[in-house]
Amino acid sequence: MTQYLLSVFGDEAALAAIPPEEMQRAYKQVDVFNEELKAAGGWVFAGGLHPSSTATVVRTADGKADGKVVTTDGPYLETKEQLGGFWIIEAVDLDAALAWATKGSQACMAPVEVRPFQDDPS
Repeated sequence: MTQYLLSVFGDEAALAAIPPEEMQRAYKQVDVFNEELKAAGGWVFAGGLHPSSTATVVRTADGKADGKVVTTDGPYLETKEQLGGFWIIEAVDLDAALAWATKGSQACMAPVEVRPFQDDPS
């Protein structure tokens, strides 16, 4: 089975404007989805993220492995939509991963990007 990253993206400003009762409904729907994914044997790991304002970017200033390290507060990219959470799942193929992503998107009420992990080179 292949592992896939299901990434949840959204507009943080729009997310902050969602009424609390609607957010609670989404949380409950995600809990149900997670249990279904676990029961099917596809669950590996999942998590929600704090807002992008809590991010810290770490990079080497000159792009070299032995270069000076620079850290900056905030997200790496300045964009309207940010990564808000993710699932790592196992699925037999891309079609199965897309089916899980469809259910996940419906549960969390946000777009979900599907990407396979690279094969283990060993």
